[in-house]
Amino acid sequence: MAITKVVMPKLSEAMETGKVIKWLKKEGDRVEGGEIIAEVETDKADIELEAFGAGVLRKIVVPAGERAPVGGLIAVIAEPSEEIGSVLSAAPVAPVAPPPSTPPRPTPAVAAAPTLRPVQPPPPSPAPTPVPGGRIKASPLAKKIAARSGVDLRLVQGSGPGGRIVRSDVEAALGAAPAVAPAALPAVPGVEYQDVPLSSIRAAIAKRMPLAKAPIPHFYLTSEIAMDRVWDLREELNALEGQPKITVTDMIVKACALALRKHPEVNASFQGESIRVHYRVHLGLAVALDDGLITPVLRNCETKSLAQIAVEGRDLVERARQRRLKAPELSGATFSISNLGMFDVDEFSAIINPPEGAILAVGAVKVVPVVEAGRIGTARRMKVTLSCDHRVMDGAMGARFLQDLKALLEEPLRLLL
Repeated sequence: MAITKVVMPKLSEAMETGKVIKWLKKEGDRVEGGEIIAEVETDKADIELEAFGAGVLRKIVVPAGERAPVGGLIAVIAEPSEEIGSVLSAAPVAPVAPPPSTPPRPTPAVAAAPTLRPVQPPPPSPAPTPVPGGRIKASPLAKKIAARSGVDLRLVQGSGPGGRIVRSDVEAALGAAPAVAPAALPAVPGVEYQDVPLSSIRAAIAKRMPLAKAPIPHFYLTSEIAMDRVWDLREELNALEGQPKITVTDMIVKACALALRKHPEVNASFQGESIRVHYRVHLGLAVALDDGLITPVLRNCETKSLAQIAVEGRDLVERARQRRLKAPELSGATFSISNLGMFDVDEFSAIINPPEGAILAVGAVKVVPVVEAGRIGTARRMKVTLSCDHRVMDGAMGARFLQDLKALLEEPLRLLL
C-alpha cells in the first residue's frame, strides 16, 4: 500500500501558512480513507482535515499549535512495515512562526483594569450529566465560544450529527443571544480603547482585499427587478408538504446559474495572458461570521434543481457558520453572490474575489410605490449590482447577463423547468 503524505492544504491564492489546531488521531492509530484526522486553521476558516489514504498514522511532523507552510508535510500515513524515513528526510518541515504582529501601543496605567470580555450568566440549572471521558465532539467555533465564555463542553448536550456540539448548543448553555463581537463589548471605566488582535479570517481579508480592489479595474451595473412573482411562487412552493423550504436566495442562485450558462463570458476569470471561460457554474456564497467573511462554494449549480440548491446551499452555509467545511468547499468558485438583503440594505457594490471575473451584490426585497398602467400602487422590488472585471468583460456583456437574470426572476416558473 502506498505511503500517504498529509500536507497543509492551500485554500486561496493568498494563503501561505496554516496552523494545526488539534490532532484527532495519535501516532500509531489506524486511519481509514476519508476519516477526519485533524482540525486546521487556515486564512479562511477552521477546517476538518481528511485522510486521503488508509493505514497507520506513523508520524506527526507538525504538532498541535504549530504552523506549517502550504504544501508542507505535517504527517505521514503508512502501514507498519513500510519505511517512511526517506519521506521524512526528503520533506523536512520546520514549524513556521506566526507572522509578526504590530507591537501594542503602551497603554496608560490603570489600576486593576478588568479583563474585557462579555458578561455572561452562568449555565442554566440543572446542568446536564457530564460526558464520559474521551474526546469531546465539538465544532471549532463552538470550542472558541466556550473557551471565551467559560462554558464546560463536557456539560453541553450536542445537537449536531452524532451528538457533535455546535455553536447554538453553546449559546443555549449560556442562555444568551449569539456571542458579542469585540466591538460591542461594554465600556470599562478608565480604559479608553482596546486593541483586538486580527483573527486569521480578518487578517486574510485585510491582506487580500487591497490586492483585489486596487489592481482590478472594477465597473458596476445596477438593475431593479420586480420580485412579486418570485415572492408568490416561493410561498406556493413552501406550502407543499414534504418539500424543502425555498428562500429568495435559493431562487437567485438558480437564476444566476441559468443566466451564466447562457453567458459563459461572465462566468470567466482573468489568467494574466488569457481569459478562462468556465462552462460549469461553481457559485461562491458569501457567509458572514463573527470574525469575518468566507465564501463556500456550491458546485455544478447549472445541473442542480431548485430543491437541490436549497438543500445543499443551506447545509453549506450552516457548516460554514460552524467551521465544519472541507477544503474543496472553500475554493474554485467561478462567480460569487453576496446577499445583504436580510440586513435591510437596499443596494451595495461588492469587491470581486480574484481570479473570478464578477460578483453579484443583492439588496433587500422592498415594497415600494410604483406606477403601472397609469395607476399608482405598491410592488416588491429588489436591486442587484454586478461588479465586473473590465479585463475580462465589457459593459455590454455584463448588461446582457443582467437582462437575462432579470427576465428569469420576473418569470420565475422558468426556474422550475
